[in-house]
Amino acid sequence: MADGWEEELWRRPCKSQCVGGEEMAPTGATLSACSTPQVVASSTALTASRLQEYEPYTCDGSVDINGDPASKKHTGKWRACYSILGGEFCVSLAYYGVGTNLVSYLTKARKQSNVAAASNVASWQGTCYLTPLLGAFLADSYWGRQRTIVISLAIFTMVVSSAPLHSWPPPQAFTFFVKLICIRMFSSTFFCLQGMLVLTLAAASIHALDISPQGQDALPSLGLFLAALGLGGVWPCVPTFGADQFDDTDGAEKAQKERYYNWYYFAVNGGSLASTLLVYVQDSWGWGWGFGIPALFSVVGIAGFLASTKLYRYQKPGGSALTRVCQVVVAAVRKAHVDVPSDSSLLYEVPGKEAAAVVGSRKLVHTQGLSRFFDRAATFSSVDEASSAAAAMPSPWKLCTVTQVEELKVLARMLPVLLAGVVFNMAEAFFPLFVEQGEVMDKNIRGFSVPPASLTTFNCLCILILLAPCYSRVVKPVLSMATGGLKGGGLSELQRVGVGLAFATLSLASAALVETTRLRIVDERGLAHRDAAVPMSILWQAPQYVFVGVAKVFAAVGFTEFAYEQSPHAMRSSCQACSLVMVTLGNYLVSVMLKLMDSATLVGRGRHGWIPDNLNEGRLDRLFWLMAGLQLLNLLAFACCATRYKRKQATT
Repeated sequence: MADGWEEELWRRPCKSQCVGGEEMAPTGATLSACSTPQVVASSTALTASRLQEYEPYTCDGSVDINGDPASKKHTGKWRACYSILGGEFCVSLAYYGVGTNLVSYLTKARKQSNVAAASNVASWQGTCYLTPLLGAFLADSYWGRQRTIVISLAIFTMVVSSAPLHSWPPPQAFTFFVKLICIRMFSSTFFCLQGMLVLTLAAASIHALDISPQGQDALPSLGLFLAALGLGGVWPCVPTFGADQFDDTDGAEKAQKERYYNWYYFAVNGGSLASTLLVYVQDSWGWGWGFGIPALFSVVGIAGFLASTKLYRYQKPGGSALTRVCQVVVAAVRKAHVDVPSDSSLLYEVPGKEAAAVVGSRKLVHTQGLSRFFDRAATFSSVDEASSAAAAMPSPWKLCTVTQVEELKVLARMLPVLLAGVVFNMAEAFFPLFVEQGEVMDKNIRGFSVPPASLTTFNCLCILILLAPCYSRVVKPVLSMATGGLKGGGLSELQRVGVGLAFATLSLASAALVETTRLRIVDERGLAHRDAAVPMSILWQAPQYVFVGVAKVFAAVGFTEFAYEQSPHAMRSSCQACSLVMVTLGNYLVSVMLKLMDSATLVGRGRHGWIPDNLNEGRLDRLFWLMAGLQLLNLLAFACCATRYKRKQATT
């Protein structure tokens, strides 16, 4: 009998190991949190051999593929992250392989006009950064991150493999084989969804059907929209799912998360850099190979991602986060006349360490600040007390827990920090102007003509060099000396974002200095009214690209880490999606600002604005200085918000 109880005790999952005193052995000894239980000497004392059989479990609510508490030894950590990072590299290569030269595909293969093609590409890129809101919502609320990633990858692969069907007979067989693999791989869960996609997208390649010109133009747009829909579940879920492989309650594992964020962004940019080779394939060998290769990489990414299914740690979806937020607002409005008690312990909260609304999620500690208006949602009224006396569970639309209220407060505190990403992403959105600036500079370097757009390689190489390979060995030791060893020799996520914003300012200032020097040469050589290149080496643009790369190393990774670490437990994918939406807003803001600035300066100068067709007649330097000033103001506003930011506090 005793031996049977001992076996049950040692094999008991995380719920009994992590409570820290709530579970009691028959001898009266309490179990310690997430470590081998310290059982007092008794008749049921365990031998050293039995101690070696003990298997610790994670304490952050994660489970394994079977729904049982995840083992620390056999699941998660880097062994699970390798396939996640490999899948991200393949998807990134496929996305950039399609998007980099997409405008040429639409004009040459689909016979669209330049205006229509450019508009479709811009709309597609904007949609790609908006659909993560939907994908993240489904992942956090219903599907879970791993299932959302698989479904999204399947959709994206279908669309990419269907794109070149019309161009060359061999790729038809190739793409049919790809589709067959995908259908066989996911038929048990997603057969109906994928079958509809195959039928819809395959229709684009059937020339025998009498399709109107309007329909022929609509089919590529439909394909682009479905591709963006597929990416919507990948981009917000991959970084968070990888971070889920490390236990927040384990200091040693949590320290590895920063390295994971670096390697994740390394995989994204590695795929982007590798995709530049596909442009040559598309131009030289045709669109069949040009889109077939990204489709193949996408299939490899799915296969690699699924290969480690048994190694992953899973966070259970917590239901609709939007519903919980609305419940807090409605309950607070209903109790607008109720006074909030000064003692926070009198506010409503369920017993135990887990939140009632989200399974496996730790409760959040009540914090002061912001409006006490929302605390009314967790305040007892006479009706709530009557319900409690009748042993009835209060309606969440009338009485919310402290954790629910704190979720809303956390989101409100995070919003100003995330909004700083809008202006930050405007720096990279200015790359087209960097290219136009390079077009009127000396592109000859030792007899070789350098394409202005190729200077973006400085940006990619800077990111790849500074991220995973050098950050831990070079950057962190330097930062440790500068900060006195804060956070284990590195920077916090907010400090990292601040450094990135500073380099974004330097990038625009560098571009302004280059343009000021270029225009001075224009005046000296009398080239103001000639659309000619200036005898100034294009390599002077390299620093502004490098500064953007350094800015992304710090800020982009910082935003990703911040969105995961500081977001409510059940809203991590959604907050990650919000950080991606800031990219779209930054691009939209640049587009609107350029149009307004061109109109305003056109009136002032009488003939042309700051950005005319002939840049020798313009004042692009003033626009760059204006943007540098805006980046500086954004940095100051962020510093103000960061110094006042209250970090999320979960129960221990």
